[in-house]
Amino acid sequence: MSFFESYDNKMIQEDIDRIAGWFEDYDEFQDKTFLVTGATGLIGSQIVKALAAINRTGNRSMRILAYVRNPEKAQRVFGPLLERGDVDVVIGDINAPVSLDISVDYIIHGASATSSGYFVSHPVETIRTAMDGTTHVLEFARKQPDLKGMVYLSSLEVYGTPGPDKELIGESDYGYIDILNVRSSYSEGKKMVECLCASYAKEYGVPVKIARLSQTFGPGVEYNDGRVFAEFARCAMEQRDIVLHTMGRTVRSYCYTKDAVLAILLILLKGEVSEAYNVTNMETATSIREMAQLVASTAGEGKISVKIEIPEDLESFGYNPEMIIRLDSRKLEKLGWKATVGLEEMYRRMILGFGR
Repeated sequence: MSFFESYDNKMIQEDIDRIAGWFEDYDEFQDKTFLVTGATGLIGSQIVKALAAINRTGNRSMRILAYVRNPEKAQRVFGPLLERGDVDVVIGDINAPVSLDISVDYIIHGASATSSGYFVSHPVETIRTAMDGTTHVLEFARKQPDLKGMVYLSSLEVYGTPGPDKELIGESDYGYIDILNVRSSYSEGKKMVECLCASYAKEYGVPVKIARLSQTFGPGVEYNDGRVFAEFARCAMEQRDIVLHTMGRTVRSYCYTKDAVLAILLILLKGEVSEAYNVTNMETATSIREMAQLVASTAGEGKISVKIEIPEDLESFGYNPEMIIRLDSRKLEKLGWKATVGLEEMYRRMILGFGR
């Protein structure tokens, strides 16, 4: 069987239906209002769709507010849900105070800069979006009389470069970050915002929890996404050799979109306030070069090669320093979560999701 023949184009709906089935007995959703920022992003959009499916299949009388900057993109992403009235779009920018005359029960804050190139070319904006934007969301949160939970979507980048003796990175295992490197605008912004969340929890009683996501992908990734995992997929589909701009020795772990959405909702409902949870599939830890070779041999069907060409202006690409960072997800697993999709299957489903 060809690599591309295993699944049809309804993969995202399959994933959403599985999430809805997982939560079918959770009464916490009944009659609740949810606010999701960054709602048209990869993870935010699937959170919104999952909540809509939970509501529809369980008759939960939920209200789902998708906070977005671009109404046209919201229409593209949520079209059928908007037509059925499953989702309400709220137009706004988190860089300004959240102006919303609706009380909410739960908040998932996912709005953030996501491009490594942007972190380097716009480090000030990267920091301000993290700090100012999250301050606006937290200020809105602390004014909600019945707020039951909030999750901030953070990143594995808060760990920086771990020490060489760390086989697995738990939630308290912080490494080195060069604060004078503008690429650190993202990592340091995420770290400061996590402290801000803990501070709002302590001082104002905001019930905020933190999800530290590893790199996450699957169906729903846009074809022109600039991250390395998407570039590898495009190379396979277009039968182009994969060209690495580093030696590819950095090791990370990854997570499938459905698994990440399920984790975020579990943290929202069952996580401890002011606590952080690693969200990753521990079995996916691999080097960039090994991942490139996997894609070349599977999706590329052995017809493409992996090459290394290191450019003179490497710093402008915004790559992180070389590191080995294998996240430990056992704290999250104690909430009842378990990763279900491995790296090869993640690529298979993402590529078929491109519809090419």
